[in-house]
Amino acid sequence: MWANKQRSIRVSQEELLCKNACGYYGNPVWQGFCSKCWRERARTAEAPREDARPSNDGTPPTFSKFEEKKNIEKGRRINTMRRLFWGTSSPPKPQVVCPETSESQKKMLRAFQGLEPGDFTGFLKILRSSPSQRLQSRCTAFLNTMEAYHDLPVQKQSDLVQDFYQSFAEYFMSFPEAQVTHIMEHVEKLVMTRLHKWVFCHDSCDDEQKDLALQRRIRSLNWVTPQMLSVPFPDTDTPVTGDPFLPAITAIIEMDAKRAPQDKLACVSKCSQQVFEALAISSHEPANADDFLSSLVYVVLKANPPRLHSNMQYVIRFGLPHSLMAGESGYYFTNLSCAVAFIEKLDGPKLNLSAEEFEGYMLGQRAPSALNRRQQVASEAKQLLEELTDRQERLDQGVNALGVQLQQWVQAVTSKLDDAGVQFVHLQKEMAAQAATSQSASFSTQDQSPPEEEEEHSVLALDVSYEGPTDTDC
Repeated sequence: MWANKQRSIRVSQEELLCKNACGYYGNPVWQGFCSKCWRERARTAEAPREDARPSNDGTPPTFSKFEEKKNIEKGRRINTMRRLFWGTSSPPKPQVVCPETSESQKKMLRAFQGLEPGDFTGFLKILRSSPSQRLQSRCTAFLNTMEAYHDLPVQKQSDLVQDFYQSFAEYFMSFPEAQVTHIMEHVEKLVMTRLHKWVFCHDSCDDEQKDLALQRRIRSLNWVTPQMLSVPFPDTDTPVTGDPFLPAITAIIEMDAKRAPQDKLACVSKCSQQVFEALAISSHEPANADDFLSSLVYVVLKANPPRLHSNMQYVIRFGLPHSLMAGESGYYFTNLSCAVAFIEKLDGPKLNLSAEEFEGYMLGQRAPSALNRRQQVASEAKQLLEELTDRQERLDQGVNALGVQLQQWVQAVTSKLDDAGVQFVHLQKEMAAQAATSQSASFSTQDQSPPEEEEEHSVLALDVSYEGPTDTDC
């Protein structure tokens, strides 16, 4: 179905890689370079340039000044790092390594070797143990120094954090690379969770203004449909709330709530995986890179994540280099950067629209058919909701009237019961009075009947005593 459609967003694998051909992923923010090549290029650009004009003796006249400035800059960096790690500008005096110190370091290394990936609580326990006291002191000194000098330019802070990562990783040079990666992820989470409020969206950069500009840009493109981006989207039988990309939209919005760069990258990876799952549901063919990137653009347009530019810059400046240069997270983050760059430069031809159509959509003078259909469905749903609300109000009024009637009926029944009770009491009193009257009458009758009975008994006695003459033998 979608195989014959022309893809409006195409990014090849070569375009995602570093322009310096180092094999790692590049980034549009770094002008197509990876983080390592970009930093080397930036440091080279910051160094003072040599004067190309030759002097009489064949050496540039400013070469000595250049060497002097270079040595001063190098010494300043060394002193800064010494103050960060040792508290003074001079390195600590070399001490004789005693067997106890060597044994303590071995215990520390053994403890870190047994650390499970993702066990941040276990990492903190090991770091607070006595064998790891030196590492803990370095972390504490570095954090205190960064908080004290939080007014430094954000790029300087980024360089200090990256240098700290590099120096900290030197303790575990004998470990496998994967294990060192897990340990440094814990270090990054420990350091950046505490430094987040000092370095995120720093005052020395214009991240906040770029966030607002990107947010307005995305809001102005809310009319873009999946069909314009060639996204395999089931637009026929899908309800308004049945967007298959909704989990991906939720995941990219959650990125702003995280503090550690790796947690923000985890949100990007989760969003990308949800995009692939949605593509597997929506289309009947395996998802490719073009489908993924166009779907990611659609997700960003629909989500409009808060402070997206600041979050991406935070990950770039203070994240571990290997997380952005290689692996799954690096690939997903590079595609997210490409999606944001595509949105910032989006125009009519990229959506297969003419300049007049694009301008009409941007000014709100036109609306896509799919958007009209969804608006119509939303309008019908709103009208149905209003009707249900009206019916609910009428039902509430009926319930209230029924309640009043029921209360009046209860009051009427209660009054009737009270009247019946009064009548019953009055009737009981009358019956009691009649019973008393009848009883007194019976008593008086009994007092008059005994003389007649005696007379009757005497007559009977006479009748018995006189039986007449009896027959005898004579």
